[in-house]
This record gives sequence, structure tokens and C-alpha cells, in this order.
Amino acid sequence: ELGWISKVYVNRPAVVRHAEQIKKWKTLKGNWQAAWLLKAVTCIDLTTLSGDDTASNVQRLCFKAKHPIREDLLKALDMHDKGITVGAVCVYPARVSDAVNTLKAAGCNIPVASVAAGFPSGQTPLETKLAEIRLAVEYGAREIDIVISRSLVLTGQWEGLYEEIRLCRAACGEAHMKTILATGELGSLANVYKASMIAMMAGSDFIKTSTGKEVENATFPVGIVMMRAIKEYYWQTGYKVGFKPAGGIRTAREAITWLMLVKEELGVEWLTPELFRLGASSLLGDIEQQIFYHVTGTYALQHELAMA
Repeated sequence: ELGWISKVYVNRPAVVRHAEQIKKWKTLKGNWQAAWLLKAVTCIDLTTLSGDDTASNVQRLCFKAKHPIREDLLKALDMHDKGITVGAVCVYPARVSDAVNTLKAAGCNIPVASVAAGFPSGQTPLETKLAEIRLAVEYGAREIDIVISRSLVLTGQWEGLYEEIRLCRAACGEAHMKTILATGELGSLANVYKASMIAMMAGSDFIKTSTGKEVENATFPVGIVMMRAIKEYYWQTGYKVGFKPAGGIRTAREAITWLMLVKEELGVEWLTPELFRLGASSLLGDIEQQIFYHVTGTYALQHELAMA
């Protein structure tokens, strides 16, 4: 429905001003902070996307995904029996089988997500993108993070973008599809809004800010615009689409701020792993450090917390 995006105008100064106010929000303390941090843990897509990934470091990542916070710390918070795990484990297609087999052996139902469709550049032929998606699903991925062709946005080929995403959605089959917009390379906030709407119209279960490989990744202005698009789409269709900021989110405070922003823009019902994820590789370490401090009053030494 091109009419939904034909007259889009984004008031950039107002969005930026709102984003600056978000950075000044007061930090939560004590048990409130611990509760929000545990909520953040359940929404993390624990990720490794390195050229030197091996079966062993994927196995280690899966262990951390099942045991994201030390058991004694959870017992101190009376949360040891709540089944707290991360939202998903995210890897390259070639490492999906390693992750699936490790989690299965551990008796864990955490979904495995795979990046696909020419990640991170999107500069591969459509046939190759679709084949990669199908292979990742065949290997056992239950979630697929595709990346769009930025050139289609920059040249205003909205119907072409819709068709590409629609075909990717079909290739995913039963797997959930997260569509990465690579917002740092879309040129304007208006393009971010339009690409968000097109991705949702084409069947995306989530829209995601970034690959984590761009110069500019998840920022609050972009997050605000994408969430306003999600809200508009929900008003128009009654269908809830998830949101995933990714790239550059490294601290517990940033994670809480993103959660609070989602609550403000979309409502409490979006604060579940089914509708909100945080794409991160190093974030979990800082969250566990902050929980360690909350429980013990001291910061953990490097060897006291398991590596993610």
C-alpha cells in the first residue's frame, strides 16, 4: 500500500531533541535495576558473527545462553527457578548446526537465529539470498535475520523492496523473519520509516536496526522512527511486529534505556522476547557484572564470570 508512505515527513529536529531527552532519563537503582536487567537478559539475541567462529566457541556461546547469569546470583535474587535464558543464539548459517546440536544436547529450547540474505552488505543476487535462507532453515534455524538491499531504498524502488522481502519471507517457511534495515546506510529518517513500513507489509515478524557492521548502528532517533512505524502499522492492521535494536549496545544502562523507550513508545505488551530483542555480543557481560555488584556490593574479577 504505497499510499501509507507517499507523504511521509519526519521532523528530524524534534526526533533528535526527543532522543537527547532519553539519554537524560534517570538510572534505576537497587532491586528495580536488577529486575529490568533480568528482563533485558531474556530479550538478548546472544550473537557471534566473526570470521574465526568455530564449533567450540559456538558451543561456549550456547552454554552461556542457557546460563546467562551465575546460579548463585540468581538464588540471591530468588530468581533461580524462573528459567531465565537469553532470547536466542545468533550465528552465521555455517554454524547453525553446531548451535542446534549443542542446545539440543543441553536439553534447551532456546531458538537458533541465523543471519542470511547476503549479510551484512546485501550485495548478492536474490537467488543466492533465497538459497542461503532455505539452507539456514534446513540446518535448524528457527529465526532468520535477513538484510535488505539498501540500493532499493536509496533509489526509491519500494515495490522492488517489497517483492524482495516477500520472497525472503516465503523462503523462511515456518521460521520467524527479522528484517535488518541497516539504517545507518539509508540516507534519512524518512527512508527509515518508509523501509520499516514496506518490511512490515511484506510479512516481517521483526524489524531490526542494523547488522552491527555499519559505521552507525542502533541510535535512539532511528529507534523512535522505527517504533512509530510499528505503532502506525499496528493501528492500520491490528498486527504486532517486533523491534530489535542491534549494534553498539554494550552497557547495562543502554539496555535499560532501550527497554524504557519501548515501553514508552509501544507499551508493556512489547516487552517480551516475542516482540523485543536486543542484538548484542558483549552486552551480557556488563549486565552480569552489574547484577554481581547488586548482590555482593563489589565488582567481579575477570575470572569470576564465565565468558560469553
